[in-house]
Amino acid sequence: MNKKRVMLLGNHAFVIYNFRKELIQRLLKDGYEVYLSMPYDDEKVPLMESWGCKFIETNVDRRGTNFINDFKLINFYFNIIKKYSPDVVLTYTIKPNLYGGIACSLLKIPYISNITGLGSGFKNDNILKRILILLYKIGLKKSSQVFFQNSSDKNELMQYNVIKNKYEVLPGSGVNLSEYQIKNLPFDNQISFVFIGRIMKDKGIYEYLEAAKTVNRLGYPNVKFNVVGFIEPTEKELIEKLNIMNNNKIINYLGYQSNVKPYIENAHCLVQPSHGGEGLSNVLLEAGAMGRPLIASDIPGCRETIIEGLNGYLFKAKDKEGLVEKVLKMINLTEKELSLMGLESRKKIEKEFDRKVVVERYIKEIKKIEVE
Repeated sequence: MNKKRVMLLGNHAFVIYNFRKELIQRLLKDGYEVYLSMPYDDEKVPLMESWGCKFIETNVDRRGTNFINDFKLINFYFNIIKKYSPDVVLTYTIKPNLYGGIACSLLKIPYISNITGLGSGFKNDNILKRILILLYKIGLKKSSQVFFQNSSDKNELMQYNVIKNKYEVLPGSGVNLSEYQIKNLPFDNQISFVFIGRIMKDKGIYEYLEAAKTVNRLGYPNVKFNVVGFIEPTEKELIEKLNIMNNNKIINYLGYQSNVKPYIENAHCLVQPSHGGEGLSNVLLEAGAMGRPLIASDIPGCRETIIEGLNGYLFKAKDKEGLVEKVLKMINLTEKELSLMGLESRKKIEKEFDRKVVVERYIKEIKKIEVE
């Protein structure tokens, strides 16, 4: 008897590994053949292949808007889906959702879409947004199920009649509660903040840097601002700014790190100052699971993880002064207050964002497709 085949389409092997590994391992355990279509990663891809996954190297320009390249991606998806004939395709992130969805529709292959955020293209009412709405209508039209990571994205696509049925809001990607265990806050006469994410304007890095500069100017010598993340080599101005502030000891720039757990553990508070486009911030889930107080922009995908004043603080996106105000509030808390905030973060994540819920929901949907 032939094994059932599941194909995952993603834009980054690191992301698929970090947020889908429990689902992949469950599928392999249940006897499925698992195909992974995404760009190559010399660390995570060999690891997933060692589990038994089959890898298809796929060039996905995550942020590009070159229609020739995008058409090539649709064609590539069409060819690999036709070649391997999966029983179901799971799509994640914008381009795999749109173009993988189109390819599956043409080939009449069942697919499950996961909206991990609508992206920055939805923030302005312009031609790009109108094109995206049209592509979402085509890409999601025949999806067996559309999973959202927050209600705001669901409501926005409903507003434009992109989806009408077969949709559900999941608790983001969830978090592995045994992998991200609660850790005591470090108390060594310092308070440490950390930014973890892609280092770019839309993720709020400029607001974070300005907050660090302001707090430094106000005279808080025992406050540290760490920055962890990847920056595109083309961001020359931002790289220079980071290096200058690092050399002047205003921030501690730590570069890209494949394992962020030690950096969360060594922090008293995680800051996520994103401008928008989040599905549900995984780094907030991870930091919350490890018992860290949180500060984040009051936007969909971030606000769901915070109860104001209980486990952290929210501020208006792009508001530098608002972020400084919340950072100073955090600095002025006692050790006991910080610890209690951290405990509340863990409680909230345990109650609402367990990854097991997400895995079981996928398995249920895949089984449903098999009997249809």
